Formats: sequence, structure tokens, C-alpha cells
Amino acid sequence: MHISFETNEGYAGLSGLNDRNIALLEQELDVEILLHGGEVVIQGEEKQVHLAEKCIRCLQELLRRGEVPDPAKLRYLTALCREGREEALFEMLDDVVALNYRSKPIRCRTLGQMAYVRSMRRNELTLAIGPAGTGKTYLAMAMAAAKLKNREVERIILTRPAVEAGEKLGYLPGDLVQKVDPYLRPLYDALFDIMGPDASARLTERGVLEIAPLAFMRGRTLSNAFIILDEAQNTTSEQMKMFLTRLGENSRCIVTGDPTQIDLPKGRVSGLKEAVEVLEGISGVGIIQLNSTDVVRHELVRRIVDAYEQYAQTRAGGDNA
Repeated sequence: MHISFETNEGYAGLSGLNDRNIALLEQELDVEILLHGGEVVIQGEEKQVHLAEKCIRCLQELLRRGEVPDPAKLRYLTALCREGREEALFEMLDDVVALNYRSKPIRCRTLGQMAYVRSMRRNELTLAIGPAGTGKTYLAMAMAAAKLKNREVERIILTRPAVEAGEKLGYLPGDLVQKVDPYLRPLYDALFDIMGPDASARLTERGVLEIAPLAFMRGRTLSNAFIILDEAQNTTSEQMKMFLTRLGENSRCIVTGDPTQIDLPKGRVSGLKEAVEVLEGISGVGIIQLNSTDVVRHELVRRIVDAYEQYAQTRAGGDNA
């Protein structure tokens, strides 16, 4: 199988730095790929050769659109091509969630993320459940920024539980804001990456942006707002019910969490787990389950998530034996 490239740039883009892309495609698809005279020659079993051709033609289109494929994106491309769903990759490229403060487009990188974004657009409440690295908080923050820019909401409220607030928090130095700041730091990190530190500071001063621990939500009605509850696996049943009933007119609420990382005291029920069961099938509520295929951090993170899932299943099987 021979494939020609129209430009040297496209040819170089296919190979990647030190032929990294070629090596990855060969490993993923079990073929041999040779670059010679502006052409790509694919050798191997017929079925795998046709699959490799499809992947490379999709890669050509990515390069034509100015996309630089990293290893994670390339692996995901091969997975979509195996399933015959490669067109979904271009759907994701065409759908810009928001622009960050450097005017760089923020897009979904997996089908799970695309389902998540569509749920945020469609539903008043979306619960996103999945492991670390799946973009739960980052995409929610990007959607909040887009809604604020388009004047669809008047403010953004970011919150998360401070798990030890009832007992050990008092031993930390500083005033209340300084005590809870370590719990809120991941929200600041995502916010600064999307909006930039200067804009974030200005919005905070004007009261348009609020970052606060979950306990500060009690007794409030949150209208005309985009509200994000992060690390919701660490809410109690009572806290989750309190939070969900704060929702006011013209507001969007996003709840994110990872049920495998619950830090509650032993014997306490996770409010996130309970909410998924209670709210299943309720109109206006979207429940999105992300998994290791949606991890967009380093490839090792995906393998770590898979290893822990397999370990948990093995333990569960042993306990039931």
C-alpha cells in the first residue's frame, strides 16, 4: 500500500519528531511503515494494512487542518479507526468549547468528553463521574467561561468540599480563607489556565467570580450563575442535597467527582454516589460516566487508572468467592 503526501510539511508531520508517530502507528497497528521519496509504504497483513491506511489518511486531514498530533491523540485516532468511528474525531475538531486567554481553542479530545460537553449545553444539571485526567473540571471551567463571555450567565461560582473542615481545619495557620485555600487550589489552577490570572483577579474583585468551600453555599439561592462543584465524591449525602437545592433561575450546575477517591470517614455515604442513583432519569439532569479511554494526561495515567480498576475488580471477585 502506497500513500503520497502533497507537501514536505505534511510528510514531516506524519513522521513526527524522530519518527515518533511512525513508531507509534507501527506498534498500535502491527504493521511496518516505510517513508521513501515523499511516499508512505505500508507492509503487513491485509486487514492491518487497510486499517493503517485509514489512520494515515485521517492523520493527513488533521495535519491539513493545522493540528499537531501528540501521542495520546494518535492512539485515540487508531482506536476510533478500529471502531469505524473516525469521523467523530473531526466532529470534535469542529466544536470549539471556548477560547482560553491566549485565544487558543479548547476542544474535546474524546467521545466521552464530547458527550459531557453536550450534556452541559443541554441540561440544567450535569454529573460527570470519572477518574483523574479525564478533563471533568477543566471542561466545566471552559464551558463556564464561554457562558459568561456570551452573557448567558452573570457569574461563575466554584466550590468543593473541605473534607476535614469539621475537625482538623482549625489547626491550620491563618484566617479562614487561608485555611481553605489548599482545598480550592486545583480550581484556581484550571481557572488561570483558561482565563488568565489577571482576568481572574478582576472578575473576583467585581464579584463575578466566586471560589468558596461548599459550607459557604448553605442558605443561598444561586440564580443567573454557572456553578461547579468539584471533588463531589467527598460530599456527604446531606451536603449534596443542600448544594443541589441551591440552584436558582437561569443557572447551570456541574458536579464532578471520582468515586474511587473518596476521603470521607469510614461509614459515611458519598453524596455523589447517592445522587447518581437518586437522579437517574430525571428530566434536565445528565449523568456522564467517563473512563480510562477519556484520560487525556500522560499515557501512563491511563495505564495507572486501568491497573487500579483491574485490581479493584480482582479484590471484589476474591471477596465474593
